[in-house]
Amino acid sequence: MAKVKDITQAKGNQIYSITPDATVYSALEQLFEKNISALLVMEGEKPLGIFTERDYARKVVLKGKSSKETLIKEIMTSELITVEEDCSIEDAMRIMTNKHIRHLPVMAENKLAGIISIGDVVKQLLQEQQFIINNMENYIKGA
Repeated sequence: MAKVKDITQAKGNQIYSITPDATVYSALEQLFEKNISALLVMEGEKPLGIFTERDYARKVVLKGKSSKETLIKEIMTSELITVEEDCSIEDAMRIMTNKHIRHLPVMAENKLAGIISIGDVVKQLLQEQQFIINNMENYIKGA
């Protein structure tokens, strides 16, 4: 059974972040430049929350706020749900589904170790299923 750390090791532990006093506009620029959809909001090495495209759409655009004047700390999701790196992929999927979130920061020994997305989890599960199918086919064929 694969663990969350298998995903972070495969994709790398790159963590993109922004400070709570940055503007939403600067966060959007970073999302565009990195081709990502979420940034962790950090104060030093301490994660305070997360900023996502969903936060922008719901808390800036729909409320008529200006992205150049609104600060991240005003709209970030501050209830940060995390998982430990030894969490199973299935448990991570369950958490993301039940909490309706698309990104999970990964912790190791009380420190931020990476972040995974729902896409990362689905990709890992599909790879595991394909491995099982291939083994079953080989077994049936007597290979």
